Amino acid sequence: MSSTPAFPRQDARTIADDGDALNFCSTCAFSQACMSEGMNKADLMDLHMLVEHVGPLHAGAHVFRAGDTFEAIAAVRSGTVKTYTVDRDGHEHVLGFYFPGEVIGLDGIHGDRYPCNAVALDTVMLCRFSFPKISVLATQLPGLQQHLFRLLSRDIGRAALLAGDWTADQRMAGFLVGLSRRLAARGFSPDRFQLTMARTDIANYLRLAPETVSRVLRRFQEAGLVRLDRREVELLRRDELDALAEPLQR
Repeated sequence: MSSTPAFPRQDARTIADDGDALNFCSTCAFSQACMSEGMNKADLMDLHMLVEHVGPLHAGAHVFRAGDTFEAIAAVRSGTVKTYTVDRDGHEHVLGFYFPGEVIGLDGIHGDRYPCNAVALDTVMLCRFSFPKISVLATQLPGLQQHLFRLLSRDIGRAALLAGDWTADQRMAGFLVGLSRRLAARGFSPDRFQLTMARTDIANYLRLAPETVSRVLRRFQEAGLVRLDRREVELLRRDELDALAEPLQR
């Protein structure tokens, strides 16, 4: 079992952001829950709710590995994190992708160890939250506790989306529309964004062959549903994409 410390401290440093001592960062994963309880950032400091800024972690650097002792969760501040497992035959299985404002590590709560690996796909900055400390805070802030439950159920729901007998077109449309909605929720463009993950990772996540992913994207572009420029994708005929994705979004 791995003994590597999670969230490697040698790569950690305090960095500037768009928040300050009194204001949350714009991508803070917990600000809405805390503000709904009437708590501002200064109040959290009084409660010793310490947040450690970690990064930059460069592409290929692991945030944690399967088997590491669970001690913290982390919110992505910038960049993209991929979670995955490796089976006994050495095959990788992509579990998900996480973007600014989203939380990784919640699946380590049960068992006290991380059950999967988390790796940076590009330059990543994180906010690391000690789970024992955030658990104490959650007992004082019911809104924060409910937010943690929502984050857990959202991860479970995303995993369940891919369990159905969906076509390749439906899976790809669901993936693109899902990314669009998640990015829009954090103030990013819903119609034009970078696919920061490799096509092979997308194929693995969607349980499709890499050539199928390339073929579907090419067909979407020829039909005028999307415009592709290397890793940049622009969603064009959104109504048709939404209709294709609708069964997976229920």
